[in-house]
Amino acid sequence: MKKLNYLLVLPALALLSCNSDNVSDSMTGIEEGESSQEGGNTEIAFPEQTGSVSDIYFAGKRLPVEEINGKYVYQGDIFLPEANVSKNPVELVYKSDEDLNTIKSVGRTKFFWDDNIVYYDIDPDLPNQQRVSDAISHWESNTAVKFVKRTSESNYVYFTPGAGCSSYVGMVGGRQPITLADACSTGNTVHEIGHAVGLWHEQSRADRDETITVHFNNIISGREHNFYTYDEAGWDGADYTAGLDLGSIMMYSPYSFSANGQPTITRKDGSLYSVQRSQLSTGDVEGINVMYPGSVTEPEPTEPEPTEPEPTEPTEPEPTNPEPEYINGEWYVIEGVMVLRKDDTWWVEKGKNLKEVELINGRWRFVK
Repeated sequence: MKKLNYLLVLPALALLSCNSDNVSDSMTGIEEGESSQEGGNTEIAFPEQTGSVSDIYFAGKRLPVEEINGKYVYQGDIFLPEANVSKNPVELVYKSDEDLNTIKSVGRTKFFWDDNIVYYDIDPDLPNQQRVSDAISHWESNTAVKFVKRTSESNYVYFTPGAGCSSYVGMVGGRQPITLADACSTGNTVHEIGHAVGLWHEQSRADRDETITVHFNNIISGREHNFYTYDEAGWDGADYTAGLDLGSIMMYSPYSFSANGQPTITRKDGSLYSVQRSQLSTGDVEGINVMYPGSVTEPEPTEPEPTEPEPTEPTEPEPTNPEPEYINGEWYVIEGVMVLRKDDTWWVEKGKNLKEVELINGRWRFVK
């Protein structure tokens, strides 16, 4: 199995981890022990409904989804943008002689929010709006992600009532809802914001079998696809750190989608683990800092501080999203395509061979 790397400027969706089960001691506005709707800390978009399971293609990758109420639901609480979904495979590497300017972009979204700013609005009909304010405060006090109330911005998240807890992954464009049923806690809101900034679920990372065992015989029939790894599903779960984090706020419960009251996920030795919806874990913060580097906003000082003299020569601000360094011999996912860095050029698998490709204006094309 390939070891894949995904860097912050790539439109690959992020999934976080760390080596420890511990979570961060830092907490803002979230009470310990909050739980969610189903399976003990497992967010569900439509708790009382099931849909037909089918394979769709998103950004050129095949994903198993449930179709419910006109939505493509992935792993329980993730919506996939309908405009970027296809029932048939989509070619994302074009012929060398094709004019890329005439090709309509299909299945691509930007995923990351520019300048670390997530614009948002709140539906006036949403009950208990304090959970949104507290979740936002928690994100801002632990990461460099900033949340700004929307004025006229066209791309923003919209906290709104729904049947359950749900979100799209990353910035998909336009108004993208984060639905919160009455039972969705502040911790569930932190989880759904995690999706909106670009996080997938922790238990589906490609190397999860080194840490946990998924007991498919205990899973509700028809819900097994929720437990596929992103590698098995043909998608690009991005592992920014070095091992599955059982303390991640993006982690499924041991009893998620259980058909018989028995655990669906255990540690490798068969023991249970504690899942939490209290705070971003140390591993969550570590991964977010890779995706959205920058300084955490400090609280406003209570006393005015002395004014520092202006520097004689202005310094250039550091870029919010620095250019990545690509390592020869490593695989990456860029614009939905798995590519190999080799001799400082890009290559894709074509049958049993490697073919050189180039990236032009966000589209891949074979080199002649």
